[in-house]
Amino acid sequence: MKHCQMILILDDEEALRAIIAQRLKRKGYEVLEAGTAEEGLSLLKVTLIDAVLLDIKLPDGDGLILLPIIKQLQPDLQVVMLTGNGTIESAIEAMKLGAYDYLTKPCNLSELEITLQKALERRTLLLENTGLRQVVNRQTAELKIIAASVPMAELLEMTRKVAQTDASVLIQGESGVGKELIAQAIHLGSSRVNRPCIPVNAGAIPETLIESELFGHEKGAFTGAGAQKIGLVEMADNGTLFLDEIGEMPLSIQVKLLRFLESGEFRRVGDTRLRRVDVRIVAATNRDLQQEINHGRFREDLFYRLNGLILIVPPLRERREDILPLVKHFLETQSKKKSLTHDYILLPETLEQLLNYDFPGNVRELFHLIERGQILSIAGKITPQNIWGKSEQVWKPSPAFDSEERSSDIIQRDPYPSLEDVEKDYILATLKKVKGNKTQAANLLGISVRNLYRKLQSYGVVE
Repeated sequence: MKHCQMILILDDEEALRAIIAQRLKRKGYEVLEAGTAEEGLSLLKVTLIDAVLLDIKLPDGDGLILLPIIKQLQPDLQVVMLTGNGTIESAIEAMKLGAYDYLTKPCNLSELEITLQKALERRTLLLENTGLRQVVNRQTAELKIIAASVPMAELLEMTRKVAQTDASVLIQGESGVGKELIAQAIHLGSSRVNRPCIPVNAGAIPETLIESELFGHEKGAFTGAGAQKIGLVEMADNGTLFLDEIGEMPLSIQVKLLRFLESGEFRRVGDTRLRRVDVRIVAATNRDLQQEINHGRFREDLFYRLNGLILIVPPLRERREDILPLVKHFLETQSKKKSLTHDYILLPETLEQLLNYDFPGNVRELFHLIERGQILSIAGKITPQNIWGKSEQVWKPSPAFDSEERSSDIIQRDPYPSLEDVEKDYILATLKKVKGNKTQAANLLGISVRNLYRKLQSYGVVE
């Protein structure tokens, strides 16, 4: 649901309220009206307001006295003062008390709209800054998805198309395949790219805290709530909320999440006011949600709400062409992060065993094994023993994978091939498989045809 900003017009002149309300509604705002301080405060106690147009003279109170009370009720709300008897002194006093601006009546409606728009932009900025301070600092690696294989190339093409919609997306795949990277790619390819992408790991947050993490809480809402907290849903306003491990979410929270997805509305814990945000939902799971539904552990109505579009990330054993490029990418990334005294290379038998292994832990396991090999290697040469340990045949070759053909096509039989040599052999082997079709080879390798030609020229293969 689109987040329509809520404006409260608090003025005792009914005709003026009607004119301003009509104008603002045409501009897409939601508008509430009140003619007295008592009516206005009653609305502010139960409704989230983005901005107030506040008359300085009300039948039952002074706007300058009412202003700090309003700011105490809703600290981020912006107030524009209106008066028929504008003085410099009252303007200065209003600004000191927290008003955004000050206009005299009869006010120019165009000027009022511009002032109101700037006030709302300021509110948005305040909320963003508050939210960013509450997000745990975390290092995010540069987004790079390896797609040398046909299944991954097809997935990325589907991801590109899905990103251009605003539909909910459910990403399925085994643990460690890279579902979060696909979620990030969806966000980066969407119209929301300049807004936050907020990740939530539903399986890592205790059940007693997940509602507060998602929707936020008010000060004193429960023991330990010493300050107001903006929830992750609110931080993601106009952006993307990534619900990872959605299959781990407790049933009690699934009900509240479903209500939010259906209406775009939520309440902070300990608050009675409804809030609205405009958030795109991307969820991910390594569980079979249909099976979870059958066992009563996942709500069927939530499942249908989440799976507007489904993307399935294939396991690494079904895209073996990605293994060597992933190894190369990991080693290059590590060398940039750390001050390495030498380059790391994998011996031919190490590469052969990796290409034959089924990787039940997928890409995460591959990176873990390579990192282990780096730590245990001598002079940067990574042996099978460095990766698998001293036990022989820890790795299990896949019966469906032709080791002899793969090793003859890809692995150079020099004693210590460099990653550049491995890349060269891999590219030439791919080109051979597609019978020299450079466009097809480039698609399989996940690079441009121009880049492929440049590499082949460096190998002395083409003019």
